[in-house]
Amino acid sequence: MILVRSALPDEADALAQIGLAAWRKGIKPLVPVHVAVKIGQSNPFLPFVQELSSRVLVAEIDGEPAGFGACEHADDTISDIWVAPAFEGRGAASALISALEAQIAERGCTEARIHVAAANERALRLYQHLGYRMLWKKVAFDPILETDLEKIGLSKALLA
Repeated sequence: MILVRSALPDEADALAQIGLAAWRKGIKPLVPVHVAVKIGQSNPFLPFVQELSSRVLVAEIDGEPAGFGACEHADDTISDIWVAPAFEGRGAASALISALEAQIAERGCTEARIHVAAANERALRLYQHLGYRMLWKKVAFDPILETDLEKIGLSKALLA
């Protein structure tokens, strides 16, 4: 069974490690080596989780944090979905997205948005399976990843 709940202050380190492990699997192959080294050394997920605190949602499977998600700007955009590789395929991402969609709807939004690297085919397939439809596809410079990256923007109508 999957439980989705708000992050606890004392699990920031564990969540940051989940984010980094998921990033290494899905995004690291798309960036220059020097960026991968820098991200591996600094783990930018830690300040992210600490700053957003309880606004980060955690998917728990069998009592263990399996992944986390967030709407960084508390708007209609899901900014982050990260699942530990050991828990992939067990529904954590779907549960997080559903919970974040509910928060977005509570804010009065009628649509949820998400962006994904075009090369992250597994995530793209999941979002499409959950009802997200492509709005745009473009190559743009990502300042955090210090590289041009092809990204896809998707949206999903939310039930009122």
